[in-house]
Amino acid sequence: MEQLFPEVKKCFGFGCMRLPMIGKEVDMDQFKQMVDMFIDNGFNYFDTAHGYIDGKSELAVREALSSRYSRDKFLLTNKLTSPYFKKQEDIRPFFEEQLERCGVDYFDFYLMHAQTAEVFESFKKRRAYETALELKEEGKIRHFGISFHDKADVLDQILTEYPQIEIVQIQFNYLDYEDPSVESRKVYEVARKHNKPLLVMEPVKGGSLVNLPQEAQKVFDELQADGIHRGSNASYAIRFTAGFDGMRMILSGMSNLEQMKDNISFMKDFKPLDEAESGAVARVTGVFKHIDMIPCTACRYCVDENHCPKKIRIPDLFACMNSKRAFKDWNADFYYEDVLTAKGKGKASDCIRCGGCERVCPQHLPIRDLLDQVAKEFEKA
Repeated sequence: MEQLFPEVKKCFGFGCMRLPMIGKEVDMDQFKQMVDMFIDNGFNYFDTAHGYIDGKSELAVREALSSRYSRDKFLLTNKLTSPYFKKQEDIRPFFEEQLERCGVDYFDFYLMHAQTAEVFESFKKRRAYETALELKEEGKIRHFGISFHDKADVLDQILTEYPQIEIVQIQFNYLDYEDPSVESRKVYEVARKHNKPLLVMEPVKGGSLVNLPQEAQKVFDELQADGIHRGSNASYAIRFTAGFDGMRMILSGMSNLEQMKDNISFMKDFKPLDEAESGAVARVTGVFKHIDMIPCTACRYCVDENHCPKKIRIPDLFACMNSKRAFKDWNADFYYEDVLTAKGKGKASDCIRCGGCERVCPQHLPIRDLLDQVAKEFEKA
């Protein structure tokens, strides 16, 4: 893989979807420290998209990265996202705006964002792939790829129709590896069949593989008790993913300096999981299979007002539900009532079942039915 992308240093990237925040604004001082630490330790790959943090991610990247480092010091990935263009003629102006917002003259990687069967057909009708390939010929894109959120047969179709795709970004972690709704293993195998290197998103599944249920945490605690294994929960998840052939870049959405320090500690000189660690990961996966958790990664695509007219904070409600199921958390009821749904914020029962959330959910969750479950659990009165 190094021969294909020699400019990529190491296989660990900074995902800029979950940056450090102060209220609703990016904590720029901390983000700059994180960028400096990342580059000082020999890493150079950054990933953003126009919709991340309500449009603030691109601007933060410009302030913390591109305005402070020469262009040869970093690689930057951006994406073409469906809601931001209606026809082919919209693509170039949007692309130029992305360049300006990020403070760069070109993107090292440009991905057709969140491709599913439906989104792919829409992109084809608007000749998005062809336009991106033209931008590559003009030198405004160095490498062309896709980010993918569907089943393996859909990826096979896309890679067959567009062999020009150089790289594929997929969701991949030990919990989703055999999950039939995500098909991580099958999607990975299709990409390898087409000889495409991979970028990985959600290696810790939106934090779900860091903040573990008690029974799962016990497995890793017992592993560390042997005095040999001292890894964090994140280390087991990220190293599991990085250990597969063809994984060119593992993205981590680090949101504070502590997470950055931890991730660097095990990715600077990467070592794959050993036999004991792999066994522990398998046991943790087994624990999750016996807990009825909602596999939401908190990407927050569903909370956009265009997708939820009732402004329901869907990922937060799901996290509250998971907390109660996994940890038997008595405080979850208080949190739901007095924090998540207070002061006019949408309750689960406010859902009008329009389906806008489900159309954009990368996990293909039955959100409307899940909100019914949340309402029954927390709105019994």
